[in-house]
Amino acid sequence: MARVKRGVTSRAKHNKVFKAAKGFYGRRKNTIRAAKAAVDRSKAFAYRDRKVNKRNFRALWIQRINAAVREHGLTYGRFIDGLNKAGIEVDRKVLSDMAIHEPAAFGSLVEAAKKALAYLKDAGTANEFESAVK
Repeated sequence: MARVKRGVTSRAKHNKVFKAAKGFYGRRKNTIRAAKAAVDRSKAFAYRDRKVNKRNFRALWIQRINAAVREHGLTYGRFIDGLNKAGIEVDRKVLSDMAIHEPAAFGSLVEAAKKALAYLKDAGTANEFESAVK
């Protein structure tokens, strides 16, 4: 059986790591052990932060919707409840965009949500409805 020399594959593997470690500070960019550890760590952070990024954007959209809805006399929670009861399925990204760029269309959604929350007038006290829909 022929002898297998592993220099070519090792060099290729190392180069792959060094390419990923480009721009790192100090030995992390040019020493294989340090570079491999740094690249592994950076990939773990990248994986985690892709999830965190989605979380942050959702929070931003909710804050924007809340601010826009309060101008119409509702809170975010009541607005979403009203939309659900009205059978309107629009995601928060689109709602946020509508609140910024198309206030009139957003206002009509708020009115639809308020109409769906009108059942609160009959249930319980009138004060409950007043606190829900101003």
